[in-house]
Amino acid sequence: MAEGPEELTQRVGEVREAHRFEVAALERYLARRVGGFAGPVVVGQFQGGQSNPTYLLSARDREYVLRRKPPGRLLPSAHAVDREYRVLTALAATDIPVPRTYVYCDDPTVIGTPFYVMDCVRGRIFADPRLPGVSPAERGALYDAMNGVLARLHGLDWLALGLGDFGKAGNYFARQIHRWTTQYRASQTEPIPEMERLIEWLPAHVPAGDETTLVHGDYRPGNIVVHPTEPRILAVLDWELSTLGHPLADLAYTCVPYYFDADGLGGKDLAALGIPSEPAYVGAYCRRTGRAGIEDWDFYVGFSLFRLAAISQGIMGRVLAGTANDPNARERGLRAPFLAALGWAQVAARAG
Repeated sequence: MAEGPEELTQRVGEVREAHRFEVAALERYLARRVGGFAGPVVVGQFQGGQSNPTYLLSARDREYVLRRKPPGRLLPSAHAVDREYRVLTALAATDIPVPRTYVYCDDPTVIGTPFYVMDCVRGRIFADPRLPGVSPAERGALYDAMNGVLARLHGLDWLALGLGDFGKAGNYFARQIHRWTTQYRASQTEPIPEMERLIEWLPAHVPAGDETTLVHGDYRPGNIVVHPTEPRILAVLDWELSTLGHPLADLAYTCVPYYFDADGLGGKDLAALGIPSEPAYVGAYCRRTGRAGIEDWDFYVGFSLFRLAAISQGIMGRVLAGTANDPNARERGLRAPFLAALGWAQVAARAG
């Protein structure tokens, strides 16, 4: 039988040796800056795939979450906890469910790297997009809730939220293709022919027209805290890749599990599971955002898989450098060739 969702605090274990810090220094810092905070603090580390080490802080009758940059040599523009703190703080004034933020610290002398502190939101997290352990009706309701939050996010007035300089408006795909190509090159460990083809093909086939919204960048069930007993989203987490960008990149990324057979939705009886098909999910988003439809869907999916391949290659770079946070990092890094091949398969028919 498939494993069910994880309760947030079930994913907490001992702090890894490479990610330890002086707890007393953190206590002194938070006592001066967070209202109602009182030590002593018990620190645990969330286990899993966070690129930024993430900790549970238990302080008397309160729980907080701390996110920090990892130690060691990092890729340029990666691990942007400052941007994550900024967007979470801005979204507190909207109907997008996010944890409350308390403080951002850019002083590396406190715990070794910059960090921020936010509320701990307890609930269920589904690492598996098949949402095991719940009824088909609840799966359908949760996918509809995910769809609604994404559509609302893309409808926000990012200028009114003070995020006018959170990214560059327009030309998103050209900039992102360049960025992820650069990141990929910086951590490349072996030739991946399909990645080279995507690097050549994607910039020449960006769809006409342009849009700019606030995008999450990694919107998926594993980054969503669900109410303990209801099909309701309590918090969207992991905004590290958030920026001003094209909403269809966000939507296509959310849909990539439909293209994975082993650990995704590909080849599954979605109707029996209660999960909408990809056309139905995309159609619901279009209705919510007033779109008649989406042309060039293969480009958006191909781009999303290309970006995932570049991210996987970056994980492999951290594995080889000894700075990876995730115990399954090597396995995730080894997926880069598979993801590139899958991305190329989406656009190869158009490439001729």
